[in-house]
Amino acid sequence: MTSNLPETNEAAARPRAVVIGSGFGGLAAAIRLGARGYGVTVLERLESPGGRARVHRQDGFVFDAGPTIITAPFLLEELWALCGRLLEDDVTLRAVDPFYRFVFDDRVSFDYSGDKAAMEQAIRRLSPKDIDGYRRFMGMSERIFRVGFEELGDQPFSSWRDMARIVPQMMALKSYRSVHGLVASYVKNEKLRLMLSFHPLLVGGNPFAASSIYALICFLERKWGVHFAMGGTGALVAGMVGLIQGQGNTIRYGETVTRILVENGAAVGVETAHGERIAAEVVVSNADATHTYTHLLGDVRRRRWTDARLARAKQSMGLFVWYFGTNRQYPDVAHHTILLGPRYKGLIDDIFRRRILAEDFSLYLHRPTATDASLAPPGCDAFYVLSPVPHMGAGIDWRTEAPKYRDRIAARLEDYLLPGLRDAVVTSRMTTPLDFETVLLSEQGAAFGLEPLLSQSAWFRPHNASEDVKNLFLVGAGTHPGAGVPGVLSSARVLDRVLPESCS
Repeated sequence: MTSNLPETNEAAARPRAVVIGSGFGGLAAAIRLGARGYGVTVLERLESPGGRARVHRQDGFVFDAGPTIITAPFLLEELWALCGRLLEDDVTLRAVDPFYRFVFDDRVSFDYSGDKAAMEQAIRRLSPKDIDGYRRFMGMSERIFRVGFEELGDQPFSSWRDMARIVPQMMALKSYRSVHGLVASYVKNEKLRLMLSFHPLLVGGNPFAASSIYALICFLERKWGVHFAMGGTGALVAGMVGLIQGQGNTIRYGETVTRILVENGAAVGVETAHGERIAAEVVVSNADATHTYTHLLGDVRRRRWTDARLARAKQSMGLFVWYFGTNRQYPDVAHHTILLGPRYKGLIDDIFRRRILAEDFSLYLHRPTATDASLAPPGCDAFYVLSPVPHMGAGIDWRTEAPKYRDRIAARLEDYLLPGLRDAVVTSRMTTPLDFETVLLSEQGAAFGLEPLLSQSAWFRPHNASEDVKNLFLVGAGTHPGAGVPGVLSSARVLDRVLPESCS
């Protein structure tokens, strides 16, 4: 989708909202605003929608650029319902089983699934003494889920009092512990500890530092499953674009917002790189939160989210992603494989603390053609492999390092999972933290916005309703509740609570 659609007369007559960016957060916000009666204009600087969830089409292969795992599908179903439609009218979600296949450095593999009996049987084979501890951990994960996701996931945390109110609950749920620390208090086997604590990496967090509140992901996955959108995650993006257009609203591509216009302390519209000023009663930014404040509001006096404060904030890790297609198929490779290196904590420290590009790595391998063969030419497979790496603050020169890093990853994949890989690759492309910084305008090339630390969560995170500028709202990974598709969709859900009634 590369053309700008004309604005309808009906949309022009409604109260106006501008949404900056068409990632999942921006698209969901536009749909919710449209359902409240706004005429919405979404401005996307790239030539296609999706942001981190955009699509790469190359040599007959289809590669989702970013998110590949869909959980909590009710958050998507809500958006379709707001438009009087059903999600299945436009998108088919297919359950993936196993959720993930873990392959360890010693070549031991473990299929991690939502089937309680199958999981316990697999754990009994791996570490029979940990069955009871695993059950108790999943019970704790469910308790954290009930509070952290169901009760607090769409709460705005606009005041410090909101944070103070939940402190007793958070203490009872041991949120002061890290995810790994919580898991380690229940199970002893190191492989099992790794598998139950890796989830913060899915949202840019360090398992040894991220609050144990993120242990809720284990139960969230069991409750709703892990799904894949047939046609790729881009099919969800296209479906959401269709909902916005069906509301009579507009998405404009190739439109870079350079400034949020502020008068008398309130957002009144935006200015684009073309010099166009677009007036609006409400502005919603799906851009990186740090970029929103330091660049789009650079000339606005701010009391809370100042340049100095944001410079001190800790950004999440970066990502190296290699997309490739093969002229053969690998039917024994699961849809989602997590290939572990020889180290766990040491590698995490290299990424988050020492900020060096280590010789070893742990990898997430996505093989979407395991579920949807249409994403590659006949007889071929589509893949992407993702490696957590330091963000751009590490000073790594990705222009020279990327090809060498890709070659090391290819050798590892060929050795462990994909025999004959280097001779089978027929198409290839890479994304590095440099691309996150220059293409997606992510601070320091961080892949998930601010790092999900307890000190950067809930009230301590940039708020969904800006404290510095009236009628400016934030959605996406950099605001509450955080990164990941459920978190980003929930950030748009918060708008229903914080948008003033006088604007609707």
